[in-house]
Amino acid sequence: MRPSWDEYFMMVVDVVKTRSTCLRRQVGAVIVKDKHIISTGYNGAPTRLKHCEEVGCMRENLNIPSGERHELCRGTHAEQNAIIQAALNGVSTKDATIYVSASPCSMCAKMIINAGIKRVVYEGDYPDKLSFEYFKEASIEVVKIDR
Repeated sequence: MRPSWDEYFMMVVDVVKTRSTCLRRQVGAVIVKDKHIISTGYNGAPTRLKHCEEVGCMRENLNIPSGERHELCRGTHAEQNAIIQAALNGVSTKDATIYVSASPCSMCAKMIINAGIKRVVYEGDYPDKLSFEYFKEASIEVVKIDR
């Protein structure tokens, strides 16, 4: 059976997240405009920095639960990387849809809103409910997909 567009782009997210270097959670993001992929991103250390597998996970070593103390994480989130890659390549994210393997955190929600993205499609849950409040206030459509 032919997948819907949302299902199709979530399958692409599954491939993108395999590049993740995070020791805790592999997350992928795909930004789509007019049914065309304009950018992808996965979570991991910034360019030219050592990966977590080389230096260890500070949050893991300090027993910090998922969804807390983002500033101690060496990695950049998948949504952030997808938005940054679009910017680096001069591609507008205005009115786009972002597909993510886990619901965005509140930091990523603010970036998504400011990037002009109008729709968020996600599959798994991330323990940060504030992002949903931000999306509602900014009139961003949020869709949870169950596969």
